[in-house]
Amino acid sequence: MSAEIEFSKYNDGLVPAIIQDLDTAKVLMMGFMNKQAFDQTMATEKITFFSRSKNRIWVKGEESGNFLNLKSFAVDCDNDTLLFKVKPDGPTCHTGADTCWGEINHSYDFLSHLETIIELRKHSQDKSSYVNSLFEKGINKIAQKVGEEAVELVIEAKDENSELFLNEAADLLFHYLILLNAKGYALQDVKHILQQRHKK
Repeated sequence: MSAEIEFSKYNDGLVPAIIQDLDTAKVLMMGFMNKQAFDQTMATEKITFFSRSKNRIWVKGEESGNFLNLKSFAVDCDNDTLLFKVKPDGPTCHTGADTCWGEINHSYDFLSHLETIIELRKHSQDKSSYVNSLFEKGINKIAQKVGEEAVELVIEAKDENSELFLNEAADLLFHYLILLNAKGYALQDVKHILQQRHKK
C-alpha cells in the first residue's frame, strides 16, 4: 500500500496525516509521515509521525502513554494525504484536550457518553439506580417505558409549552437508549442503518 502513496511528491518526503476518532468522528490532530513512519504505523498499529521539530520518527504517546491505536486508514484521490481512524488511549493534545483544536462539543459525543453510563449502571450493584432497576425488571418493562414516554411526547406536541415538550423528548431518547442497550445494540447501529438508507 505504501507504494501507492506519493512520498516523493514533496521535497521533504512527507505527506499530511489526518487523525480521526473512530467512534466520535472527531478530527483529533494532523501530523506528517514519511515512508518509514507509515511503515512503522502499519507494523505496530500505533500512529507514528515524522517530527519536523525533533527531526526524527515519533510515536504519538511515547511519553504520555496516550497512544493512537490504528483501526483503519485511507489515501486520498491524489495519493498524497492520509486519513487514519483510531481509538485513542487518552487525550490527544499535549494540553490535555481531546483534540488539538481544544474540546469540541458534538451532540453525538454526549449521547455516546450517556450510553457508557447506561452500560455501567446496568451492571451496578447500586439498587437505588433507576437505570439498574429498569434492567432488573426486564425487557418488557423497558419497552413499556419507551411506549409511555412516546405517548407523553405526542401529547406535549399538541400543546405550546416548549419546555415540557423538550423534556418529554429527552425522556423518550433516554429510555430509547436503554432499550437499545437491553437488546444488545447501540445508537451507532441505528445510525449505520440510516446511513445505508441514505445511500439508496
